[in-house]
Amino acid sequence: MQSTTTQSKSFVLAAMRGDKGGQITVLLILAAVILMPLANMLLPASNPLHVETFTISLMGKYLSYAMLALAVDLVWGYLGILSLGHGAFFALGGYAMGMYLMRQIGDRGVYGNATLPDFMVFLNWQELPWFWLGFDQFWFACLMVVLVPGALAYVFGYLAFRSRVSGVYLSIMTQALTYALMLAFFRNEMGFGGNNGLTDFKDILGFSLQQDTTKIVLFVLTGLALIVSYIVCRSVIGSRLGRVSMSIRDTESRTRFMGYDVDGIKLWMFVLSAVIAGIAGALYVPQVGIINPGEFAPLNSIEVVVWVALGGRATLFGAIVGALVINYAKSWFTVEFPEIWLFALGGLFVLSTMYFPKGLIGFISDKLSTTKARKEKSTLNKEEATA
Repeated sequence: MQSTTTQSKSFVLAAMRGDKGGQITVLLILAAVILMPLANMLLPASNPLHVETFTISLMGKYLSYAMLALAVDLVWGYLGILSLGHGAFFALGGYAMGMYLMRQIGDRGVYGNATLPDFMVFLNWQELPWFWLGFDQFWFACLMVVLVPGALAYVFGYLAFRSRVSGVYLSIMTQALTYALMLAFFRNEMGFGGNNGLTDFKDILGFSLQQDTTKIVLFVLTGLALIVSYIVCRSVIGSRLGRVSMSIRDTESRTRFMGYDVDGIKLWMFVLSAVIAGIAGALYVPQVGIINPGEFAPLNSIEVVVWVALGGRATLFGAIVGALVINYAKSWFTVEFPEIWLFALGGLFVLSTMYFPKGLIGFISDKLSTTKARKEKSTLNKEEATA
C-alpha cells in the first residue's frame, strides 16, 4: 500500500514538474473544492462568506465544461486537430448517465411504470429497447460513459486518419458528425426522449439529487475529476508520446518520414480526449438535471474552441481558465444583457484573435517575461555603471 502511494505521488510530481501555471490552477481548484462546501455547510446564510447551494451546482457545471475544454486542448493544442465535434462525446457521456438516472426513477414517474421511462409510455412503447438494458446498474452506466464516446472516436478517427484527412476538412467532418447525431437524437423513434431528452431525475445511488449534500458531493467529484484529468493530460504531454504529438502538429510529413506511427498516435490521443469529454458529460447531467439533443448542437462545440482560444491554446490549464471565465461571463451577461450575449461571445473571439493570439495565459506570460527581461537588463546596466 505504501509503495503504491509513493508511486502515485511520484507520478503526480513528475507530471506537474515545471508547470507553474498548472500547479496554481490545480491548487485553486482544490481550494474551491474544499472551501466552498465548508462555507456552505458551516456558515449561516446571513454570513457574507456563505456559499449558496445553487452557486456550488453552478460551479460544478463550470468545472465539467472545463474538463471538456481540457479535452479539446489536448488534441487541438498538442496534436493540431481542430475538433468542432467534441460536444458529441460530451453529450454521449451525458446520455449514458441520463439513461441510468431515468432507470432509477422506477414507478415514481408520471405514469407509474416501473420499467419504461415516462416518454416511452407516452409514445406507446411496449417494452424496453435492448440498448437500455443494463442501465439500471451504476457500474454499467459508468462503463458506457467511457466506452461509447471512446468507441465512436476510435471508429471515426480510424477512418479519418487512415484516409489522411486533416486540416479544415477534418474539422468539417467532426462538425458533420455532431450535427448528424443531433438530428438522430431529435427523432422520437430513436428511444432517447426526442427533443425533450431525458429529465425529471430523482436520485443517484439512492441519494436524492435535490438534497444539498448530494449536490455538494457531485461538485467535489467534478473538481477532483478535473484535477485527475489535468494530471493525466500533463503526463501524456510530458512523455515521449507528447513530444511526438507536438512534432506531428508542427511537421506531420517529416514525423511520418522518420518512421513514427502518426495515424496510431493521432488515434490514441483522439480517443483519450473523447473519453475525458464523455466523463465530463456524465458529471454534468446530474448537476443540471437534464440532457437533450441540444447538447449535440455544432454551436456548442464551436463555443468550446472559443474557450480554449481565449484561455490559451497548448497550455492545458489555459483551457480550464478560459472555460471558467467565459461561462461566468455568460451567466452574468444572460442575466444582465441577455439579448447581446452572442455578440459578446463573438467579440471575445475577435479580440482574442487580434490582440491575444496566445490567449490570456500567453499574454500574461509574455508580459511577465518582458518585465523580467527589463529588470535583468536594468540590473546589468547598474552593475556595469558601478564597475
